[in-house]
Amino acid sequence: MTSFDPSLLRRPREQFDAVLFLGLALLGLAGSFFVYSATRVQLLVAGYNPQYYFERQFGFVVVGIIAMYVVSRLDYRRFDFLATPAYLTAVVALAGVFVAGQSALGAQRWYNFGFFQVQPSEFTVLVLIVAVATFASRRNEGLRLYDIVRLLMMVLVPVGLIVFQPDLGTAIIIILVTAAMMAIAGVPPRFMSFLAVAGGISLVGAVYFNVLHKYQVDRFVSFINQNSTNKAVAALVYEVANAKTAIGNGGLFGQGAFSGMQTTMGYVPEQRTDFIFTAIGEQFGLVGALVLIGLLSLIAWRMWRNGRFARDTMGRVLCVGVLVFFCFSAFENIGMTMGIMPVTGIPLPLVSYGGSAVLVFYLAGGLVLSVSRRVGG
Repeated sequence: MTSFDPSLLRRPREQFDAVLFLGLALLGLAGSFFVYSATRVQLLVAGYNPQYYFERQFGFVVVGIIAMYVVSRLDYRRFDFLATPAYLTAVVALAGVFVAGQSALGAQRWYNFGFFQVQPSEFTVLVLIVAVATFASRRNEGLRLYDIVRLLMMVLVPVGLIVFQPDLGTAIIIILVTAAMMAIAGVPPRFMSFLAVAGGISLVGAVYFNVLHKYQVDRFVSFINQNSTNKAVAALVYEVANAKTAIGNGGLFGQGAFSGMQTTMGYVPEQRTDFIFTAIGEQFGLVGALVLIGLLSLIAWRMWRNGRFARDTMGRVLCVGVLVFFCFSAFENIGMTMGIMPVTGIPLPLVSYGGSAVLVFYLAGGLVLSVSRRVGG
């Protein structure tokens, strides 16, 4: 007769993904240095504190790492009761920027609190990831047509508000993230195909009926025709050309930290934020760029792995949502600096300067770490 094994009654050990945690922490710390390296010389020349952006970014990263660890200690299944109030708060915040928000670069999408700015559209991505995962986990019998319609309406309301800010890049991310989560949640392929066609028709209609702003259309035109002589489009082409020149100047090992003509002379716009990868390529070369991409890939693999071994639907859908959010942001940001993707305002995760983006990506990482703690638990 087989003896009883008491270990069967013990709670399975938590499997905290230390590799993912350390990878995300290292990426943020490296990003702080990259921001410092890209801005130090220009700030010195202008007579400002050369460590201004570094100090702020480093502070954002430290707060983000702490927040990530706190979220990782919580049970992700307990976030379901926060889904509805968080969603309603996000919608109100998105609508509020049209009344009390700050305008910059032709967009009105920030709240200014003096020491820092908050962009609610970035937090909305995270809120929708939790909301969609919660919605899917509550339907054990699968998503029916009625459920799919409700889910689409839930997503399209904030997407519409974000498009009119305008912030097309974040809207595209939400659509891609939602599509991936719906596929994992069990939406039939025929519905996914129909939604893809409907999305394509909607995009064409948005251009035809002038829903998109002219500069947004110009960005796509500059991507499709990088030899255009149109003045508005040529300016965007020139920016991308300088970005590619900066990356090419780096060669194999780069020109060194705080060096590089394109970076130190400010030929590339928004280099601490949207175009941070150009500074990395010029100063640290192909080797430095590949190390960064390797770290991004390691983080993505750990997110995929945690999603694969998640114990329930909510865990799987959460991990997939965060994975697509992270991967597409990185691919789009790096791709636009090399001319293989259209120019958007999507940041390079945990590398581009910005407190809102840093906190959002760390909170998202905390959700995946929470799932990893409860694999098989």
